[in-house]
Amino acid sequence: MQILGVSAYYHDSAAALVEDGRIVAAAQEERFTRVKHDANFPQRAVEYCLREAGVGLADVDLVVFYEKPFLKFERLLETYVAFAPRGWRSFTKAIPLWLREKLFQKNMLVTELRALDPRFSPQDRLLFTEHHQSHAASAFFPSPFEEAVVLTMDGVGEWATTSVAIGKGDTVETVREIHFPHSLGLLYSALTYYLGFRVNSGEYKVMGLAPYGEPKYADLMLEHLIEVKTDGSFRMDQSYFDYCTGLTMTNGKFSDLFGAPVRSPEDRLTPFHMDMAASVQAVTEEVVLRTTRTLSAETSLDNLCLAGGVALNCVANGKVLRDGAFKNIWVQPAAGDAGGALGAALAAYHMHVGRPRKVSASGDAMRGSYLGPAFGQGDIERRLSDAGATFTVIKDEDELLAATVQALKEEKAVGWFQGRMEFGPRALGARSILGDPRSPAMQRTLNLKVKYRESFRPFAPSVLREDVAEWFELDGDSPYMLLVADVKKERQRAMSAEERTLFGIDKLNVARSDIPAVTHVDYSARVQTVHAETHPRYHALLAKFKEETGCPVVLNTSFNVRGEPIVCTPEDAFRCFMGTEIEVLVAGNCFLRKEDQNPALKLDYKNSFKLD
Repeated sequence: MQILGVSAYYHDSAAALVEDGRIVAAAQEERFTRVKHDANFPQRAVEYCLREAGVGLADVDLVVFYEKPFLKFERLLETYVAFAPRGWRSFTKAIPLWLREKLFQKNMLVTELRALDPRFSPQDRLLFTEHHQSHAASAFFPSPFEEAVVLTMDGVGEWATTSVAIGKGDTVETVREIHFPHSLGLLYSALTYYLGFRVNSGEYKVMGLAPYGEPKYADLMLEHLIEVKTDGSFRMDQSYFDYCTGLTMTNGKFSDLFGAPVRSPEDRLTPFHMDMAASVQAVTEEVVLRTTRTLSAETSLDNLCLAGGVALNCVANGKVLRDGAFKNIWVQPAAGDAGGALGAALAAYHMHVGRPRKVSASGDAMRGSYLGPAFGQGDIERRLSDAGATFTVIKDEDELLAATVQALKEEKAVGWFQGRMEFGPRALGARSILGDPRSPAMQRTLNLKVKYRESFRPFAPSVLREDVAEWFELDGDSPYMLLVADVKKERQRAMSAEERTLFGIDKLNVARSDIPAVTHVDYSARVQTVHAETHPRYHALLAKFKEETGCPVVLNTSFNVRGEPIVCTPEDAFRCFMGTEIEVLVAGNCFLRKEDQNPALKLDYKNSFKLD
């Protein structure tokens, strides 16, 4: 049985195809269109999934959309009625769009599907799941657990912003919800907006900025913005926010409370902004920890699954793991709306059709989240040649890995393009830029000269799974870069008295460990464990790097620049290579050095994409 899942029309549209319960393919539309967070119907992602499965749309038994448009439209209308007459102007501007995109969304979907296959009929073939049901299904069904608590936290679906479900066998049953407008995800997004970053893409920046500050305003937030009960349930005072009916996330009362206006994206980041980031991160962690402790006590279950945008907060995830209320935690790698496409397909297979679930015998069912397109060696060579690239083909893998390790040891930035593209927001060694983590200058160099982004943003370490406990305070799997752990004490470097007096961004250039390029200012790191079973070539590269340096860790960041989707094709990789100061590109068995390329092909990549 073939089931196609689709998410679209808000942000991060995606498609996923499940065949007899097995995940065959999944990808975000942005990777094909090169439009960051593309929200349009995922035509190219659908075409890829069908191609990967070797089927046409006519062969697909069910197409499942990840949420219910009528319920979302109901929420939009009821919200404006509840807040009337406030927001009347924005309501009159928004209603024509809503009528077209919410009320008649089924017609839009059918039109798009018929463009792929004119014979497509929605009768008995087009289904709709609820938004949080899709998230919960995406978290539980691929997990390695027979039974688990499933916690979904995001901005908002139809009505739910937080939901709790119990996953058991082939069912996921929702047992508790918190409804809009009370939303932990929207609180975090409101602070993202207030700090001058873009909502739905800049939340990562807030999390990365938080360790530079102190949570000085956390108590003020808990006193005025959000009331949190001991069990983790919460309510928000809407008089400080404008997201229900307005065009901004916060209002003047919010700014007055903290004594500063909304930061302009061009303004300098000050200690105040760092403290605000630290404060909302602390509040988020407190809500999540109270919730997970309560759920553990109430259910007595050992396993926890997480999904929804808040589940991408890997700092909070790490604290939940260390808290120990649950013995085991599994986070869906595409925890945001893109993952809803996969969850919709899995929910339909197990809960609508009633097919049994088989728990993976080795790890989870995501297969490392390497679910996107791959390109054969001949195809890579042809595409690079057509793009004007000069390259050497190194057929012997040992020789290829040795050349790559040598480039890393020379502190060069290496574009690494191998195998199937990752599904989800993280690059996991298939579409990555790699660097030597031992280099004190590597973080700043990559941020400013390659990624063209803020210097404070941290990079992640990829580490051999078998060596993770020797380098980090973590002794378990973290294949999806969704858990933060401290660098081992014996690997840390104590700061001098003078260095301890530094504040904020001035802390950035202080080497804190044996792997300073991936050690954040609070001695933490966003760890990715690399497994030979899911990505043998990447695992072999780390093993080779360890053999030559004694270090089983490499710096890993996504293969793109700020504002650009992660590269998908060899052409995308070559353009990014030629538009940045990446010095080496390894695509399949093709080895490219920047100095060998035609200078006329150099691109002004820094200004090619709208900054996020």
